[in-house]
Amino acid sequence: MEDQHQHQYQHQNGISHEKLLELYGDYILNHGERPKNIYLFAKENGFEEKEFYHYYSGFGHMEKEILNHLFKKSLELIAEADISREVSAKEELLNVYFIFFENLTMNRSLVLFLLGTESLRNLKILENLRETHRLFISSLDFNEWEIFEKAREDIRRFNEKSRQQALWLHLLSCIDFWKKDTSADFEKTDIYIEKTIDTGFELIDNEPLKKLVDLGKFLWKEKR
Repeated sequence: MEDQHQHQYQHQNGISHEKLLELYGDYILNHGERPKNIYLFAKENGFEEKEFYHYYSGFGHMEKEILNHLFKKSLELIAEADISREVSAKEELLNVYFIFFENLTMNRSLVLFLLGTESLRNLKILENLRETHRLFISSLDFNEWEIFEKAREDIRRFNEKSRQQALWLHLLSCIDFWKKDTSADFEKTDIYIEKTIDTGFELIDNEPLKKLVDLGKFLWKEKR
């Protein structure tokens, strides 16, 4: 009986995973700070505190999901587009990134608040995004990329792991560029994304990424 009543309450109040993210974002944008606690956040928005815990364990859990949610939405849009012709791994990567950064821009004030001024590599709120990104990258077929074409099987395994790490660092560099971008419609960010992928990340001023990519190229050349 309790479960049935709870289901009706959720339906009547429209509380859902996405609705809570929306309410949380609205609170931050309207108040310029995080809610004091979950009880007050729930009371202000007309639902019971226990309903919050059906979806999240706390505000920290919710914040880890915000950018991840925007990335998942980007993947869904690509899937819904149902592109008839086969696209390369690079084209699919670019398509997802372009939509993701459109989503970031639509929520720019909130995203900038959440990211703050710390190094992106140390932010816990990006943990969920990183895992979703890793799964996305592992689903792509990179055999067509020249650096992997002739690699032996043992180097292919190394490259799969290093590729995921390199592309994650590349995404962080794109987010960092977007944060600082002052061009109209953030068009320079789109150019940055495309150019850095086309050049194998050589244009990126990111020391960890440079070292990782250089190491991958070195091992490939040594053992091919």
